[in-house]
Amino acid sequence: MASDSSFDIVSKVDRQEADNALNQAAKEIGSRYDFKGTEASIEWSGEKVLMKAVSEDRVKAVLDVFQSKLVKRGISLKSLDTGEPFPSGKEFRIEGSLKEGIDQENAKKISKTIRDEGPKGVKAQIQGDELRVSSKKRDDLQAVIALLKGKDLDVDLQFTNYR
Repeated sequence: MASDSSFDIVSKVDRQEADNALNQAAKEIGSRYDFKGTEASIEWSGEKVLMKAVSEDRVKAVLDVFQSKLVKRGISLKSLDTGEPFPSGKEFRIEGSLKEGIDQENAKKISKTIRDEGPKGVKAQIQGDELRVSSKKRDDLQAVIALLKGKDLDVDLQFTNYR
């Protein structure tokens, strides 16, 4: 086999699954007894997720419910970027967003890990917000996937276009 084998490393979030998780969290918040009278809510605000409640601990509980729904739907919490609770009028809010794509800093870190710890002859190229990994041997590519799955990185990685 003379041609190189390759795969892409990406960081994407299934928007439909994220939407389902948010809807499930909103339904649970509306029906749970401990949220009665706290005016707790969770909703999309453009591309961001907006969580509201009357106290700081209640808004953190809303975030906790949302995180549990994301995990059940197979979305890594590394994809969720949330700020600290902040007061807004009579309520507390948390804004969160879903991270997609691999930023340059993390892409360089992943590329360096592949160069330093991966099998020889494996090349990693940064292409925008994803990485293309190529090698002559498919076994080396499998080793790179196993290596990256074992690392604790700041981004949620998926491996696509394996050829």
